[in-house]
Amino acid sequence: MLIPYDLLEADTLTRLIEDFVTRDGTDNGDETPLQTRIERVRKALSKRQAVIVFDADSQQCQLALKRDVPKEWLDALEDVDC
Repeated sequence: MLIPYDLLEADTLTRLIEDFVTRDGTDNGDETPLQTRIERVRKALSKRQAVIVFDADSQQCQLALKRDVPKEWLDALEDVDC
């Protein structure tokens, strides 16, 4: 299930993004400052290049690139945005 990023409280979204950009294996040697990485993710979400995916089984959220998400999920998200 996709969660519209703009429906999350600001603190919740910030914590989700921080968790994502600080996970082991996400920096790949990138020494970009944390705040810059957070802003990149925010921009990707606002430009709809990235989405928030909620897995009901694990009760966890993850960020994913739009191109990696099934089209029918994206269609459902667009219905919510209307």
